[in-house]
Amino acid sequence: MCRTRILTLWSDEGINGEEAQILRKPSVDVPIPIDSNGQRDIKILVNAFLERDDALGLAAPQVGINKRIVVFRNKGLNEKEQIKSENDYDVLINPRITQLRGEKVSASEGCLSCPEIKVEISRFSEIKVRACDLNGRKISKRYTDFLARIVQHEIDHLEGKLIIDYEGTVSFPRKRQEFFTWLFQEKLKEAKHV
Repeated sequence: MCRTRILTLWSDEGINGEEAQILRKPSVDVPIPIDSNGQRDIKILVNAFLERDDALGLAAPQVGINKRIVVFRNKGLNEKEQIKSENDYDVLINPRITQLRGEKVSASEGCLSCPEIKVEISRFSEIKVRACDLNGRKISKRYTDFLARIVQHEIDHLEGKLIIDYEGTVSFPRKRQEFFTWLFQEKLKEAKHV
């Protein structure tokens, strides 16, 4: 059972306005060297991630922290079990994508903050990321294929961008058709008023 609640744009009752505001707000950098507040935020995010067996990655805004921190599996991407070793995941602090390479590849993505839907998204197959590690040291890492997709997805969260912001095909369970039709009509109405 997961103890940490993940923020979502909607629930069965409708749109989660307060949570949406948090998820849509661009994140700020963690001060380097990492102070006690930064260490606390990192620990909260990593612990929330390690509680789950249904997440490939997690970004700080998803647990209500407005900081540029992401954590994600770096192996065992097809496994549905909890991570047992810190060698099985990466934590990036203040990540920035510095290079996008290869051809874009389309694939269906889900997100804990956008429950029950999947969106077809085109992403680069190779990226280079500059960030800091858990000790605040500057690092540069290259990610390819599915791992590159995961990292791009999590870094999107830091910018307030979610899978529903992409133009790809959206799929959801047929039994939820009425709810999602209503939800996306509300989203279109909001967009026209901005």
